[in-house]
Amino acid sequence: MKVALLGLSLLASSLSAQLPAVHQPADDVPHGQIIPLWDGQAPGAIGNTEEDKPHLEFFGASPDAKLKDGLRTAVIVCPGGGYTHLAYDKEGTRIAEWLNVHGVSAFVLTYRLGPRYLYPAPILDGERAVRWVRAHAQAYGVSPERIGVWGFSAGGHLVGVLGTRFDSGKADGTDPVDRISDRPDFAISSYGGLTLDQEVAKPNAMKGLLGDHPSAEVVQEMSPSQQVRRDSPPYFLYATQSDQSVPVLSSVVFFQALTKAGVPAEMHIFEQGPHGTALGGSYPALLVWPSILENWMRLHGWLPPQR
Repeated sequence: MKVALLGLSLLASSLSAQLPAVHQPADDVPHGQIIPLWDGQAPGAIGNTEEDKPHLEFFGASPDAKLKDGLRTAVIVCPGGGYTHLAYDKEGTRIAEWLNVHGVSAFVLTYRLGPRYLYPAPILDGERAVRWVRAHAQAYGVSPERIGVWGFSAGGHLVGVLGTRFDSGKADGTDPVDRISDRPDFAISSYGGLTLDQEVAKPNAMKGLLGDHPSAEVVQEMSPSQQVRRDSPPYFLYATQSDQSVPVLSSVVFFQALTKAGVPAEMHIFEQGPHGTALGGSYPALLVWPSILENWMRLHGWLPPQR
């Protein structure tokens, strides 16, 4: 597996050199740069308005925040909102700024939303985001082998899907980005809906993604706990027992599936805290959780060493 991933990384570096030179040097990419995921219309687009155009917003870490190879880690941030809206500031830009402070470059994802867009459009946007960042890693001074995803609530479900259904890219793709793997190198799910098991998930869970009458096959495909693979990336899971929107057992069931498959995983469940706590700043009982995440990322080598 390590050999395969190394090959994918080398391919990404090679292909990124073939892509149009549309970006400034790595240390000069402007903060807040908006990056369309596709040059033209996104697959399945039904219009040409802003809501039809999935994109990334770039937040760069300090030029000094580099790891031993001279590159940085990148994280694609997926805000929540039930697949019908995005908590863009609370679970997007503020998360990107936290990552920047810790030496990580961030790309906040705006994915397509229901009811205008249902499955598979938001999932395609997430997959494309991973491919795009990996393909353009050199332009942003990040390593193609250290690209993570971090999602909240529905975004937490999205990163559950991204880490359990992925491929190595289409070798014969006419779009160079399509030739790149969409497997994240690590994933963080904050109070995400990580199972659609009827004994755990609430009725109509993920309705904003699946609509009113999804097929049994689609429900199973979109239930991350049922799709875990032995080569799924390491996961960090955060949830609260008193969450009334997404049952805490959703994270527990997913953690069990990861453990059974032999996938490295760490889970932290706090007794208190409602749904949507983000970094926990408004809840004294939760203030410690970002520090625990920082420790996990540092142990894996995704953060620069402490000074």
